[in-house]
Amino acid sequence: MSYDDGMKVRREVLGDAHVDRAAPDEFTRDFQEFITKYAWGEVWTRPGLDRRTRSAITLTALIARGHWDELKLHVAAAVRNGLTEDEIGEVILQSAIYCGVPAANHAFSVARSVLKEDV
Repeated sequence: MSYDDGMKVRREVLGDAHVDRAAPDEFTRDFQEFITKYAWGEVWTRPGLDRRTRSAITLTALIARGHWDELKLHVAAAVRNGLTEDEIGEVILQSAIYCGVPAANHAFSVARSVLKEDV
């Protein structure tokens, strides 16, 4: 896959507004090209998992690592990828067992704030 394939998927999953806000400058250009090509163009485009599943996995990983700003972004992405509010809640509940109750508690708060925005 290519950078262009990655940018297409990145825009579809994260939305144009986010991608436009993250437009690279001289300082971030190499990093933005790296994640667009490899994360979005190589991994998110693989045929082994659908986007719904990739979103669920991503939510769990972000909860486990405590990446709350990224979690906000990916809760909205999960909705774009077809996860329902109930399914997102189930992912967070499942994460409570493996990532810890405090992490899941905070994740529910983050997700609720995103879902109230009518993504």
